[in-house]
Amino acid sequence: MNAKAKILLVDDEQSQRVAIAGFIKKAGYEIIECPDGKQALDQIKNETIDLVISDIRMPGMTGLELQDKAREIVPDITFILMTAFGSIDDAVLAMRKGAYNYLTKPIDLDQLEISIIKALENRRLIVENKQLKELIQANGEYKGIISSSLEMEEVLNIVGRVAPTTASVLIQGESGTGKERIARAIHYGSPRAEKPLVIVNCAAIPESLLESEMFGHEAGAFTGAVSMRKGKLELADSGTLFIDEIGDMPHVLQPKLLRFLQEGTVERLGAAESMKLDIRIIAATHQNLEQMVKEGKFREDLFFRLNVIGINIPPLRQRKTDIIPLAEHFLKIYTLKNSKQVKGFTSAARDALLKHHYPGNVRELENAIEASVVLTRNQAIDIDDLPYSFHSKNGMYTYAENDPLPVKLEIIEKKLVMEALRSTGNNQSRAARALGISEKNIRDRLKKWGMKE
Repeated sequence: MNAKAKILLVDDEQSQRVAIAGFIKKAGYEIIECPDGKQALDQIKNETIDLVISDIRMPGMTGLELQDKAREIVPDITFILMTAFGSIDDAVLAMRKGAYNYLTKPIDLDQLEISIIKALENRRLIVENKQLKELIQANGEYKGIISSSLEMEEVLNIVGRVAPTTASVLIQGESGTGKERIARAIHYGSPRAEKPLVIVNCAAIPESLLESEMFGHEAGAFTGAVSMRKGKLELADSGTLFIDEIGDMPHVLQPKLLRFLQEGTVERLGAAESMKLDIRIIAATHQNLEQMVKEGKFREDLFFRLNVIGINIPPLRQRKTDIIPLAEHFLKIYTLKNSKQVKGFTSAARDALLKHHYPGNVRELENAIEASVVLTRNQAIDIDDLPYSFHSKNGMYTYAENDPLPVKLEIIEKKLVMEALRSTGNNQSRAARALGISEKNIRDRLKKWGMKE
């Protein structure tokens, strides 16, 4: 338990407040009690509050109003809201306004404790990542990393801790998730920020040229080598070398890179002597290197040398809360770039953006927003402005090749259920019979997928 965390409890019902406060105090937290929103605001102005737990329905000032006013004082303050009225409208509004969680009375104390632990951990990540962003922005680079999801906050937290070190980093994630941006954040958050960041993409350079590109060559080292050329490693001396798509590095070159990681020395092709270099290596791949090691396609010793710190970037479909902030970010970029006056998104467009599966991840979203800005004649992006896959239901039933099997199975299942519903005119009984499952089974699935068809 975090004994230093200070929790503000706001509830006009004294008996409830005393009972919950006693539990929180016993759990090891510092507790401040207030009977109404006005007194709570005074505490927020004068104290450093880590978490607010507030009733929603209170006379004078509701919990939602308290949250709005508190954020005018402390923009990133964390709220858990409670109510005796298990209203879906209250729950939806609370979460839209940024509440971390929503609990109904009578409060389940075990559930409350879990919510407190998770909310405080989330706040710790936000505070640490805010400090990281300030550090990296001071060095001139943190562009394009937009996140509000816990999944990406955890990634950025690792970035913040590894950036000041010299440790090698291996970034893994699907194509389009932003691996290069994470690499840039690590470099520009490090003491090497003023030194070179050199990038080499193993998939973009023919295998016959990659050795020379990486290690350089002396004049006459091979046919056509008319003059000496420095390699990417040498150019990155005192800075950072980002090796993108390391999984595509030919097996024959892997021992040379391993030698550099072990000894810090490199020699140009055709050279008689080695050079000592000081380079921080960051590598990235969309492939499963662990599996490639098992198959003998990638050296195990090199994998462990690269994977001192491993960072896995989750696909966009697993961090839905990042979709709209990213879309709004890209909208600003491309309206300015194309001199358009597009102000936002219609509700239909937002819904389509949130439902899309994103096999191409953030890059796919960015391309979609750019195309929509260029083509729209409206002041707000509508669903018809988005690429076909976004407003066609077919777009909901695609998956990436390296998705886990349970994810693929659920998408196929969803497609079959929706096809059965459409073919029976949305008659759930007939659709269930056609699929050989129960009507309750269909209702449960629709509820799970957040669909009302």
